[in-house]
Amino acid sequence: MSAEEIAKFLELAMILCFGAAWPVSILKSWRSRTAKGKSLFFLFIVLAGYLAGLAKTILLDGALSLLMVAYSLNFIMVSVDTVLYFRNASLDGGREVKGTRSA
Repeated sequence: MSAEEIAKFLELAMILCFGAAWPVSILKSWRSRTAKGKSLFFLFIVLAGYLAGLAKTILLDGALSLLMVAYSLNFIMVSVDTVLYFRNASLDGGREVKGTRSA
């Protein structure tokens, strides 16, 4: 196995490990129905990082590599979590409006 193949394997392992956390985050966002404790800025930074990884993979490895699939799946999962952030922020706003009306 060449150093380049080992590097690609290690990058894939890293992306898979990071990707394992996103389903948990999505489930927590779905169930909690609140944006409190989430950082939209952080989600955008992660999305930008995955886009950079996708661009690197396309340029160096070709469009149909395992890395491309892993980066794409992670990007999709973070996008889902980002959409849930906006849904939950809207729900938070609705609760705040109800709370001020009844006071």
